Amino acid sequence: MSLKGRSFIDLYDFKRFELRRILDTAHDLKRKQRRGEPHELLKGKSLAMIFMKSSTRTRVSFEVGMTQLGGHALYLSPSGTQLGRGETIGDTAQVLSRYCSAIMARVYAHDEIMGLAQHATVPVINGLSDLLHPCQIMADMLTIEEHKGGLAGLKIAYVGDANNVSNSIMQGCTIMGMDVTIGSPKKHDPDKAIMKRATELSDRYDTHLEVAHDPFEAVKNADVIYTDTFFSMGQERDKEKEKDLMPFQVNQELVDAAKKHVIAMHCLPAHRNEEITDEVMDGPHSVVFDQAENRLHAQKAILALIV
Repeated sequence: MSLKGRSFIDLYDFKRFELRRILDTAHDLKRKQRRGEPHELLKGKSLAMIFMKSSTRTRVSFEVGMTQLGGHALYLSPSGTQLGRGETIGDTAQVLSRYCSAIMARVYAHDEIMGLAQHATVPVINGLSDLLHPCQIMADMLTIEEHKGGLAGLKIAYVGDANNVSNSIMQGCTIMGMDVTIGSPKKHDPDKAIMKRATELSDRYDTHLEVAHDPFEAVKNADVIYTDTFFSMGQERDKEKEKDLMPFQVNQELVDAAKKHVIAMHCLPAHRNEEITDEVMDGPHSVVFDQAENRLHAQKAILALIV
């Protein structure tokens, strides 16, 4: 089944063989780039990039990715478009569809990305919403495969604030055959609707999915430890929440409680010595900057296949 014309919003909507095709394409495109082989698969194509939230990695990786694929990317901020002056998401989607081959959006409310997809006549890519971050998890799984040789049968432990990243980890990693543990304080459990859907996927793909409220229990026998900032962009810092989450900091003691050759991941930007220590971030277990690079290759694969 072709992925051409499909929007990329929620990993729940994709089957294992479809995510496998994206990962295989990403590996191939990365090899081509390393060898200096041209791969202008999207020559003459344009990507509209809507940023309601600012970003370093998302903007640079999509913009550079489109250039390497022979296409062109346009950066659109709310203040520089009619979105900031009251134009509806639906009207914006219809207009951009007349100009561009695809739309990528980094938004606050998940309803905004859904509205774009509903009204657009070209593929829409979720560059991040408050609910999901599917592009990040494709880059993460690409990174895990590079360091571990595969995905099936591995255990990934996400520790910290249950958020859009952990929501997509529960979906994507489960689909690809990984066991998933979310380690978070009781007051910060995963989204119930996402948990229900992830449990369906876990049953379908015969994997283990659980929530643990003890960080050391969460990382037991883990092949991968993953964390993210305690406070997502747009959230106010909360001293009580910070107090709840500090026991889930990824430090050397926690890393030592996992498997000997565990890899440590963070999707960045990191608040060093808050959710992850310098010792881990810069240590031998860290693959954080490989993750950051792989945003480029994973997103190029998504673009190449859907556009």
